[in-house]
Amino acid sequence: MELVLIIVYFILGLIGTIIIILLIAAAASSEDYTISREVVINRPRQEVFDYVRILKNQDYYSKWVMTDLNAQRTFTGTDGQPGFLYTWDSDNKQVGQGEQEIKSIKEGQQMITNVRFIKPFEGGLEATFTTRDAGQGQTNINWTIQGKRNLMMRMFHIMMSLPKKLGADMAESLNNLKRVLEK
Repeated sequence: MELVLIIVYFILGLIGTIIIILLIAAAASSEDYTISREVVINRPRQEVFDYVRILKNQDYYSKWVMTDLNAQRTFTGTDGQPGFLYTWDSDNKQVGQGEQEIKSIKEGQQMITNVRFIKPFEGGLEATFTTRDAGQGQTNINWTIQGKRNLMMRMFHIMMSLPKKLGADMAESLNNLKRVLEK
């Protein structure tokens, strides 16, 4: 019986130590985060920009949108213009519920959107798409997301290697965009 108690206390101590280490690492990490990915597309800059600025086109390249194409979606305003609002609601927990609004556009160069998550958790981020000429009819497109994380989200980011996963999803989406536009 004493051996069982020793094992139980050891396991509880180990779990407690892991939690304390995670808390310390999360507290020491920055509240702000930024993740960027980019790809070169064999199309002129204006063509790439005109495609990306239309949020409905995310159906064809965004890994996250493509996860549940049957999600309930609403669109308010003129797509591709500041103030356009795209909302989604899905039973799929990987998609959840949220909205994306075009905040600003620098014609042919940059689009900034605000993304707000409602379910399965509340949060938000700013997403920026920037296009630059890459020469010979090619375009470099950069996608950057940035936001703030509370202590619990910082712990979650550490435990799940979330920045690495988000970056991989962004890279996959950009490669999908490249494939669509280069057809």
